[in-house]
Amino acid sequence: MMASRDLLIEIGTEELPPKALQRMRDALQASLDKLLNENHLEHGSSQAYAAPRRLAVLIRDVPEAQPDREVNKRGPALQAAFDADGKPTRPAEGFARSCGVSVSELQQIETDKGTWLAFTSMVAGQPAIEIIPGLLEKALKALPMPKRMRWGSSDIEFVRPIHWIVLLFGDAAVKASILGIDSDRYSRGHRFHHPHNIAISNPESYAETLQQTGKVIADMTQRRASIQAQVSEAGAALGGHAHIDPALLDEVNALVEWPVAISGGFDKRFLEVPAEALISSMQDHQKYFPVMDADGKLLPFFITIANISSSQPQQIRAGNERVIRARLEDAVFFWNQDRKQSLHSRAGQLDNMTFQKKLGSLGDKQRRISAIASHIAGELNIDVPQVQRAAALCKCDLVTSMVSEFTDLQGIMGRYYASHDGEDAAVATALDEQYQPRFAGDVLPSSGPGQALAIAERLDTLTGIFAIGQTPTGDKDPFGLRRSALGLLRILIEKQLDLDLTRLIDTAAQLLPAEVQAGAITQDLFSFMMERLRAYYLDAGYDNHIFAAVLARQPPQPLDFDQRIRAVRAFGELSEAESLAAANKRIRNILRKAETEIPASCQQELLQEPAEQALATAVSALQKTVEPLFQQRRYTEALRELAALQTPVDAFFDQVMVMADDKRLRDNRLALLNSLSRLFLQVADISLLQK
Repeated sequence: MMASRDLLIEIGTEELPPKALQRMRDALQASLDKLLNENHLEHGSSQAYAAPRRLAVLIRDVPEAQPDREVNKRGPALQAAFDADGKPTRPAEGFARSCGVSVSELQQIETDKGTWLAFTSMVAGQPAIEIIPGLLEKALKALPMPKRMRWGSSDIEFVRPIHWIVLLFGDAAVKASILGIDSDRYSRGHRFHHPHNIAISNPESYAETLQQTGKVIADMTQRRASIQAQVSEAGAALGGHAHIDPALLDEVNALVEWPVAISGGFDKRFLEVPAEALISSMQDHQKYFPVMDADGKLLPFFITIANISSSQPQQIRAGNERVIRARLEDAVFFWNQDRKQSLHSRAGQLDNMTFQKKLGSLGDKQRRISAIASHIAGELNIDVPQVQRAAALCKCDLVTSMVSEFTDLQGIMGRYYASHDGEDAAVATALDEQYQPRFAGDVLPSSGPGQALAIAERLDTLTGIFAIGQTPTGDKDPFGLRRSALGLLRILIEKQLDLDLTRLIDTAAQLLPAEVQAGAITQDLFSFMMERLRAYYLDAGYDNHIFAAVLARQPPQPLDFDQRIRAVRAFGELSEAESLAAANKRIRNILRKAETEIPASCQQELLQEPAEQALATAVSALQKTVEPLFQQRRYTEALRELAALQTPVDAFFDQVMVMADDKRLRDNRLALLNSLSRLFLQVADISLLQK
């Protein structure tokens, strides 16, 4: 059995980009795991670490050397390897030289494509210690980085300057030059608590040594849990509870190595400003955690995470209170200044702000949204004047000072300013709800005007960007079309809004500037949204076969799609489902291959076999039963009724020859099967359920 050792790799740098830290950590771990396995160094479990000044991976049980392995090389075909006199040709001699042997020492192998020259040799495994540095350099160069940089006079590039590299294989330090830095066993501790070198004795002691000696918590999961616990405890000590936004928690976690929570406060007079503005200032600008009371109201406190255990925490508190006071003074100023002018009076400014060069100004977008939302309101019997008023104001808060400073408050501040202006409560609410859902799992707009506006806002963006050909590619989606599409679909489905998506797309597309209406985008955009819908249902636990079965029917109303897919999943749980899925697949294949025009219906007088007579009777009876159910979209009940066809269908295929010699009998049986297939196709293509 091959001996093995644990492997530790640490890359020490200047402060890494916080929002990319976890992604880089995971990518380094995955890349090293893959490269080691590809190089025949199959190993045990691995653990990744990351802190602002380091990326590290601990990989357990890495073999000390590659195993010896047999290498098979194939050369030229036999007919090309020898001439008419049986002498080796140049290709044969060249292949032999590349293998280090003579032509006579080569073997021959037989394949389905002929006989070939070949050579089999044993390759001795290399020591892991010789392979690992090259693999590490390859993994580092492939890391996903926001932006690469150079430092000093070197041409080497990395996301930040590298200062040290730890490379331990068991107890031994591996000496190598990686990206211009010599590796050793010396890490470094916290920039202030322990800026000196720290010798790592072995890989397994890495995290504990850094924490105990260097005042660095290298494990991101452990550090995050510590921050969350400290913030929660501090919030309770202030008489409330800390509002911990997961994204902020992740960002703060990537900014500190030794987290220490410190509480602070601000003047109560600032609470006159909408809480969302204060929270945005605290979270986005200062990375503070706000504190709320039991009713969810903002308290005049905050919690910050220091990256140091200070002997004078009151100095840190005072400095942070001084900074947040200036920030909140700005919010008060914006709040007071913005209210001096009504939202509606700002509408003209939208024509001076570009939405997208080919799609016009924000004013153009607002007018398109108004037209789409009014159309939706008419279809859903929503108060049209309310929708039109909300649409007229929907982008006006974008030109306020508050939203210019805190862009995440768009819509929210629109609601506050509309209420201040005396607008209808439904109108004010709709201005906020137009952006819901703002993120995955967010709440959906609850009011009719809000739903109409939210759908219209997303439709205009989707159709416009598709029309100018800037659709998402790979992981690039600068206009957030995937998020917009999923949000729109969620509103239609979860709020039970029975709207035809293709008609909505057509309506929105016709409102675009004439110069971008050249191409038909409805089907492309519909297909794009169906892929978002696929992700929606797969995340909800639906099988891809079930989704495909419904998608095959292309129902244009997402609500109808939802009703169908729920019915098909329920049908799939019936004992008859597997047999009927297989039968439907068989029927579809038979009908597709039939080289004849299939009659519209079967004729009773041509039904000869008892099994086909029984099936025809069952199909005819069920048609009368399920048609009303289909019309009412009671798909689950309809499919449950159709499950009764299993027995006559199985008997039919056991006892009846479909492709009979007599053309009249054959066509009649095809017509019967076609009638049966059409029954199921009114819901989904059940044949696709067969895995």
